[in-house]
Amino acid sequence: MLGRGRIEEAVGYADDAQSVIANGRGEVPFGLEGGLGGAYLVIGQPERAVERCRTQLARGRDTHTVTRATLVTALTVAGAGEEARAAANGLIDAAEATHNPFVLAYALHGCGYAFRDADPVRALEALRRGLVIAQDSGNRLLESHLAMVLSRLEAERGDPLAALDHITLAIRNFYDSGNVALIRSALATLAVVLDRLGRLEPEATIAGFAFSPLTASAFPQLSTAITHLRDALGEAAYETLAHKGETMTTAAMVTYAYDQIDQARTELNAVSK
Repeated sequence: MLGRGRIEEAVGYADDAQSVIANGRGEVPFGLEGGLGGAYLVIGQPERAVERCRTQLARGRDTHTVTRATLVTALTVAGAGEEARAAANGLIDAAEATHNPFVLAYALHGCGYAFRDADPVRALEALRRGLVIAQDSGNRLLESHLAMVLSRLEAERGDPLAALDHITLAIRNFYDSGNVALIRSALATLAVVLDRLGRLEPEATIAGFAFSPLTASAFPQLSTAITHLRDALGEAAYETLAHKGETMTTAAMVTYAYDQIDQARTELNAVSK
């Protein structure tokens, strides 16, 4: 449902599923019920996802650490970084014990996301390892999530070309799958990367499209970048560019994003020669 943009229905299904599980009328194997909280993240209410994960963990059925990894991500989105990192302790070891590549890649994503600001080196190591596992096992969803977080970190660590490669991968996967919720997350990441490269006008256009309840909570750097844009471009210029992006179709925005990535990559390659 999220991929097709039917957000209200997705939240309704998540609520109904939680009631079914709580009443003992249904059981989801391997702790996958933690994923039901994804709908709450999309509407900008990560605290509800945190609550759902904790409720499910108390049931003692998270046999594959999936709900625990989801809790780490939800706490991070909710701004509870210290709690997220505490929940992440030992998560990778527990995931490795399952011998399941999805579980391990998912845990590595959660840890990388939780530690991206507090310990970037540790985060990069986890995310790079997770990306290899996701790609080797053919998991394009986790590949996309891992690439998205890696993009921002690579940009901050001084490798903008790698950042552009990663975000191109995430945008392509989310667009090809028709995921209208997460394509905004990928584009929000691109806007932050472009901010570091000083490409302010395209950044403003992309930010106008990308801003949503999910990106506002999951990507606080986007709000920081928008504040910078308002100061650097002027309020009127920013609003004009952001409105242009906001009114573009997804297809038009993705085409625009690819073009801006190509231009940025060309400039970076010219400087490096």
